[in-house]
Amino acid sequence: MSGKFRSSLIIGGQGIRARKLRTLLSMMSLFLGVLAVIAVQAGGQVAEKAMLADIELMRGVDGTESLYLPQHEKTTEIVRETLQGKKGVSAHGQTQITIGEPNTTPLNPGGSSFDPRYSSYGGGRYTTVCDASGMCYSQPVDEKQPPKGAAIELRTTMMVGDIRQFRPFRLVSGQWLDFDSAPSMSPQVVINTAAAEGFKNNKIPAELHVQGGSKNATPRIVGVVDDGQGTYSATAYMRADELQNWAPVEAKPPAASGAAKGSMPGAVRGGGSGGGLSSVFLAPGSEGIKQTLKARLAAAGAEVAGMNSQRADPRKQMESMLNVMKMIFLGMASLVLLIGVAGILNVGLATVGERVEEFALRRAVGTSRMLLTFIVLAETLLTGLLTALAAIGAGVLGFEVAAMMLSGKLPALAEMSFPWQAGIAGVIAGLVAGLLGGLIPAIRAARIPISTVMRA
Repeated sequence: MSGKFRSSLIIGGQGIRARKLRTLLSMMSLFLGVLAVIAVQAGGQVAEKAMLADIELMRGVDGTESLYLPQHEKTTEIVRETLQGKKGVSAHGQTQITIGEPNTTPLNPGGSSFDPRYSSYGGGRYTTVCDASGMCYSQPVDEKQPPKGAAIELRTTMMVGDIRQFRPFRLVSGQWLDFDSAPSMSPQVVINTAAAEGFKNNKIPAELHVQGGSKNATPRIVGVVDDGQGTYSATAYMRADELQNWAPVEAKPPAASGAAKGSMPGAVRGGGSGGGLSSVFLAPGSEGIKQTLKARLAAAGAEVAGMNSQRADPRKQMESMLNVMKMIFLGMASLVLLIGVAGILNVGLATVGERVEEFALRRAVGTSRMLLTFIVLAETLLTGLLTALAAIGAGVLGFEVAAMMLSGKLPALAEMSFPWQAGIAGVIAGLVAGLLGGLIPAIRAARIPISTVMRA
């Protein structure tokens, strides 16, 4: 069969070269169908990546486990010692910092947005309060307010270990925090795009005040990230050990610092002494670290019974929706592909009709019916393959153009390359179309009787 298969490919290629115009017409009728299949597959991959990227920025990558920590005076110390040098873990907590003129009311009290559409807070200061489920919100502090000044308040996430391994923030400019160096007395600060807008439009002195701290530091804003919050909240990210230099995080939770009456004990994240670590991100396979943390916290007297954990599974949540979307568009692409199959079928039948004497002569000199079938199928399969390659080239070019034009609105698209699963789907679609379009002409060619050459 290897000899017959090779012969059919050679003869099929010669047939394509001899009938260039008809081959071109067949490819044109099939091109849009194959391109539609490629577009559906590529679009599905891009949609999945974009949707996952947005969810991962807020909740963590697929498989991330969030372990909520109890409020205790030794929680931060124990967590830092336990996680020291460990891979696949990151602890974090929330607090408030102010950069700018000291003893003034910031331009965005509570770390609110600088966009008038989302700036829901008026004057006054706010504290961050979280309920038992981990949902956080801001609440005003009832106190006499100092005059407004050139200062910006930031809702700050302090970290032990790099949180970007779980929440892959997109770096807009500058650099991310350096966790390998020793803690600096001039703390590194990375801000999100909402906070960057405030610093861009206002002249702010380089003086950092941590909520509950007694001394101010000189900050270094080293980078800007897109953390998925858009313009809703001015947020900063800092190393917990650098923040501790100016507001010791081992202090007890400030239960009376602006917390809402009736809120659950230990629910305040942030406040008078800079807050503490509130949760830990764990990669799959980190059960040993989790058990060690619980044991050490229990030995210190912390209430570990309420240490609940949640696993992020964004891919599973959106899988059914993506599959339905793919099936709908794939069905539409299949209809366009069938038009191309019909075009190949028509050209193939016309070609067989013109080559009746050739096929009869081949049968007369000993060519089997099977080999004649392979010859005709080889032509249509090669036509389908050439069309698929042309469609893949057009798809790659179109993807690059779309990425260049839409990168500002869809940052995830700028980081993606052409999904070659779509290219494989295009090759399969081209070969299947060539097989379906050439099957009937191939069978008809194989049934041509030898006597036809006598009549010719």
